[in-house]
Amino acid sequence: MTKSYLLFLGLILSGFATAQKTAIPATDWAERSNEPLSVITNGIPAFDKTVIQYKQNGRLKYRVTLGEPVVVSVADKEEKWGHFQFPDIARTIDGTIAVKWNMANDNMEAYGGTSSPTAISADGGKTWKPGPTDWEHTILAEGVLMPNGERIKIVTPKPVKESELTMPSPVGSMTRRNYKHTFYKLTEMPASRQGVFLARRKEGERAWQNEQATLDDPQALRYSLRGMVPVVWWGDLKVAADRSVVACVYPGFHIRDDGSVDTKGGVFFYRSTDSGHSWKILSRIPYQPDTKIDTNGVNKFWFTEPAFEILSNGTYLSVIRSHDIYSGPLYASRSTDQGKTFTKPEVFAPNGVFPRLLQLKNGVTVVASGRPGVQIRFSNDGKGEQWTNAFEMLPFGKNSTYDQVSCGYTGLLPTGDNSFLIVYSDFDFKNPQGQIRKAIKVREVTVSPR
Repeated sequence: MTKSYLLFLGLILSGFATAQKTAIPATDWAERSNEPLSVITNGIPAFDKTVIQYKQNGRLKYRVTLGEPVVVSVADKEEKWGHFQFPDIARTIDGTIAVKWNMANDNMEAYGGTSSPTAISADGGKTWKPGPTDWEHTILAEGVLMPNGERIKIVTPKPVKESELTMPSPVGSMTRRNYKHTFYKLTEMPASRQGVFLARRKEGERAWQNEQATLDDPQALRYSLRGMVPVVWWGDLKVAADRSVVACVYPGFHIRDDGSVDTKGGVFFYRSTDSGHSWKILSRIPYQPDTKIDTNGVNKFWFTEPAFEILSNGTYLSVIRSHDIYSGPLYASRSTDQGKTFTKPEVFAPNGVFPRLLQLKNGVTVVASGRPGVQIRFSNDGKGEQWTNAFEMLPFGKNSTYDQVSCGYTGLLPTGDNSFLIVYSDFDFKNPQGQIRKAIKVREVTVSPR
């Protein structure tokens, strides 16, 4: 053999040996079945780079690789609630990845009045640098891409003072946290408080244009609060098999068929057949808690923060937060008739705010939620009925400095047929000076069903 060949072979073997040394050992996890859904427990510890072989009834069900968490940004001072949290993630039309987060008070008065800080990554989320705050209004590939090549996304206008409007007669009210919500028929509201507000970006363009779309829902209600009238229509947009656009939104208040006012908010579905210029009510999931599991359910105010995904077999899946100041159970509801009717919501996890749903091309559906901590779960039954135990992104409880270690809000972005990035906040992060500061983190997760 020549010296050059031996040197080349030596380099290969050395590289192989190094790879073997740095390979992550897999940890087996036997599924804990029949866990009480009324009790929050710590799930699978996956705080750092790790590989989990998830076993169900003694058989390997999933192999999950969780990458090392990457810090996107760290607060330079202590921040109050609402600031340096509520992150989201998206690609730009140029192919880079952008993360944004909130830097405003978490209240109605802040709606529509701030721009989000951003960070960008050109290497798949491995490294990050600050981005301009106006990117959320220009080149982020947010919202939903429609068949005609346009994108639309939901936007929230600033609330208007009630004293500046000619308001109709109220039809009901409810009081939450000492604040009175006064309800009015949507059809009787002033023009500026009717319909829904969207931003549209036409194919080939870079800027978003705001518009007000019409909303056909004779039973819908809008509300005033603290002397202001907001227009809140938040949720997910999806393109259906018939090329229409379906919206799953909250908060949803309405007049029941018997004429009574339902002050317990629900989840509403609307459908557009003209690329989002007009919307018509499709169905509703009214608030209906499982009081055997959620024993305080009758005292809560609503279903809220629904996630929505149209699965590959056509099932409409919605995962819903049940309102509580801290965190109530997560419910799931499904439709097999294109959203016309939904099953009665069932509890499938004991906690979770702002759930996010993503179906990967390998058939695995991911749900992310949190508070306390941040959790991800997986399902590959095609319906979102059977879920894994929770994979924990952050320690909470006895293992953390603060009980509330994150806002619990996340964002998901697919990176391959079996992989995705998750973004989340960490309230228990220590900077180089040893000070605890809020941080925004991203990590890549790969899940392979067996």
